[in-house]
Amino acid sequence: MNASRSSLKRQLWQQTWPMALGVLSLLGFQLVDSAFIARLGTAPLAAQSFTFPMSFLIIGVQVGIGIAIAALIARALGAGEEARARRLGSLVMIGGSLLIAGLCIALWLWQTPIFRQLGADDAILPLIRRYWGPQLLASWVGAVLYFGYSLFRAHGDTRLPGKMMVLTSLINLALDPLLIFGIGDWAGLGLPGAAWATTLAFATGLGVLAWRLRQTDWLSTQGLIEEARTSTRPFMGIAGPAMISQLMPPLAAMLATAIVADLGETAVAAWGLASRLETVSLMVVLALTMSLPPWLARCYGGGDWRQIRRLMTLAMKVVVVWQLGLGVALALLAPWIASLLAGNPDVRTELAVLIRGLLPSYALLGICMLVVSASNALGWPLRAMVMSCVRLFACYLPCLWLGAQWGGVPGIAIGAAIGNALAGIVAWGGYRRSIGNAGRVEKSSEKPIMRI
Repeated sequence: MNASRSSLKRQLWQQTWPMALGVLSLLGFQLVDSAFIARLGTAPLAAQSFTFPMSFLIIGVQVGIGIAIAALIARALGAGEEARARRLGSLVMIGGSLLIAGLCIALWLWQTPIFRQLGADDAILPLIRRYWGPQLLASWVGAVLYFGYSLFRAHGDTRLPGKMMVLTSLINLALDPLLIFGIGDWAGLGLPGAAWATTLAFATGLGVLAWRLRQTDWLSTQGLIEEARTSTRPFMGIAGPAMISQLMPPLAAMLATAIVADLGETAVAAWGLASRLETVSLMVVLALTMSLPPWLARCYGGGDWRQIRRLMTLAMKVVVVWQLGLGVALALLAPWIASLLAGNPDVRTELAVLIRGLLPSYALLGICMLVVSASNALGWPLRAMVMSCVRLFACYLPCLWLGAQWGGVPGIAIGAAIGNALAGIVAWGGYRRSIGNAGRVEKSSEKPIMRI
């Protein structure tokens, strides 16, 4: 048993570390983006912060599509249906790219009423407008790149996506200061320069990924129409709830931004930096939500619930130990981290308060994220959707609003932390019930269960 556990840990590490490194580099350059923009002033940083909910909306749709296609391809491979896996890969690259393009166009056309609803005033809107066009282009290129990553992960290759994330991050970091601040007599592009740097970095990564895909046999042009008809229902059965689950965080982020906007421009700027830091600190959790579901889906396709339980137990232990240790360490270093990220003294002070209040609570938030991701791979997409809804709208936002009413920026830090803790507790309880029911069904049947 000890040897088996050791082997499982080694496999989980081998599957996760490339994605963790890639996620760290990808989210790290986004944090550095914000740090560079902070040097332009509080207004440009606030303008970028107002766009985060809309960017998260696009990411939510692309992640929902990626979850569904990775699950279906992994299940097809687990069942020995390699030809179907190739057709599914082609469908997601084509259909997903078109869907995200349509969403980006809509967000460009309706940008003014959207950002006004989020609390942006007439002084901030022109800054947002200059940034939003190239940022939407970067989001579309990044989404197509992400679909390629999902295809590789579904086939069990996490190394290439991890390497590509590092590559695109390094390119972005090199271009950021040049395009934002300029060089020599050229003054640079200012705030839009950050978006153009990201666009060029993602475009380079997409070119490399397309070259690599040409060397595989994971795509097919044969039978796509018939496959689309056959797979639409199971795809939407996963993608629909998964996209709704992924769209809830952007919606919650919009509402959270509106709550924070009542506290002033400085609070919005600090909240935007804290949001970037949140995603970086959750790198291990995000890596597990990418590397673990295809593995769980293969076990699901073969009806191996014992292995599923072992994988989930191990992953949850990793999440709690890592996030709690990292959260406490970053909370202790909050003043120094805030000084590195923010130039304005008021923003630095409020950011330090947010770091101390929020970061340790991500241990339980990570549990919730892991359970939601695993539920989509295990045939429980509706449960994942409900869990996401409860986390954001029954736990997080009410506590955030109460905190803002009670004590300003310190209040929202404490309120958000309590909301994260409640979400983790609820998710853990839901997972225990679900896996217990699956175990009872497994014992009463000799056939693989819960297949689509």
